Amino acid sequence: MSPSTSLPPAPELDAHHYNLSKGERTRLTWSLLSGFTVLNFAYAGLAAVLLPAQVFLVDSNPVSAQANMGMIMSVSAFVTIFVQPIFGQISDQTRHRWGRRAPWMCFGAVTGALCLLAIGHLTTVVLLLAAWILIQVFLNVFQIGMTAWLPDRVEPERRGTVSAFIGIGGQVGGAVGVIVAAWFALPNLIWWGYSLIAILVVVTALAVILLNADKDNRAMPREPFKMSAFWKGFWISPKTAPDFWWVFFARAVLILGYWGINVNQRYLLQFFYKVGDGLAADEQAAKLGSAQQVASILTLVAALAVNATMGPLSDKLGRRKPFVIVSSLVMVAAFAVMLLVPNLVGFYIGTAVLGLGFGCYMSIDMALASQVIPVREEAGKAMGMMNIAMNVPQMLAPLLASFLVVMFQTGSGDTLDTAPGYAALFIVGIVLMAIAAAMIHPVKSVK
Repeated sequence: MSPSTSLPPAPELDAHHYNLSKGERTRLTWSLLSGFTVLNFAYAGLAAVLLPAQVFLVDSNPVSAQANMGMIMSVSAFVTIFVQPIFGQISDQTRHRWGRRAPWMCFGAVTGALCLLAIGHLTTVVLLLAAWILIQVFLNVFQIGMTAWLPDRVEPERRGTVSAFIGIGGQVGGAVGVIVAAWFALPNLIWWGYSLIAILVVVTALAVILLNADKDNRAMPREPFKMSAFWKGFWISPKTAPDFWWVFFARAVLILGYWGINVNQRYLLQFFYKVGDGLAADEQAAKLGSAQQVASILTLVAALAVNATMGPLSDKLGRRKPFVIVSSLVMVAAFAVMLLVPNLVGFYIGTAVLGLGFGCYMSIDMALASQVIPVREEAGKAMGMMNIAMNVPQMLAPLLASFLVVMFQTGSGDTLDTAPGYAALFIVGIVLMAIAAAMIHPVKSVK
């Protein structure tokens, strides 16, 4: 039985996308796996390791370092909220001999890489903020092209499998990104870490584009550009597309809970679990990096255990909602373990369980999102808007963490303890995951 879907029939001008041969479909699937692996390698390695390490070099006070990191992540996420829907809509209307997605994917990858080469040389919080904003913008431009390929080229009944491959890419990339970046989290190696990510982004982007060349679409009709229509086009009515918004807000709430823990992993290990407490700075950095590497391996193994099976199973059963709901509740259990067993053993067990939940979630979420977009020929815009539910939580999560750390910190000076704030962050994460699970239930157009 095929999954229920709200998508209208594919318009004739895009019909060739649904007529991929088996070889083309396989190549596209593995290309999306590779592309999202490298993107998540970059995001995780940068946000969870290299950038926090560089911020701590600029200001080693634990409270102000957390505040600076929170400010950088929040401001950059706020500035980049609309990058994906804007460039998604622009790519929907692009007419080029490379097709509508590839030119922007190439532009985003190359310019993002140049910014990565520059950020490792910066030594002030303001310059780090500016560079991180540019990196976020350009990597998002690259990402939206690949994201739009899912509704562009893949039949609804096959999207669970392809979404699972994308989810595998997210998990593998995120885990390996943290592991590899941890090797470069020392003062004299940080720039080399940024450079490695820059090279990987450019090489992968070019390979993905060349292996999945789109057709010349310059003959396709296009509405005359009107600024008013361009901005109005970003609105999707809750009355006509309620399922879109249920999925949107469920994703936003879940990612807020997940990202609040993930982006603060290094500080959690240092100030909540007290890893390397009392050691010299270099020795503590090595201990923290080692703990992050172990956690990433556990997360990766757990995620891969479910990624490869949940997407195809979802296609076979014609169901998306139960997988998303159960995965959200598994993450509730993971946060509970990490909170109630405040040592490295509890942290490692929690991250493994979190990998199971988030791995299942990521294998299905994009398929679910692609099936509630209201107009398929505007897939770039709609999927870009859906990805705001990824960007806004990235803006709010560091602010939330900073607020809780300051609100619940105890002592001062040498007796300063920020652990209670991180405990509160776990509790908030548990509540958010439960809310996200409840928000999927009202979705009607997808089972």
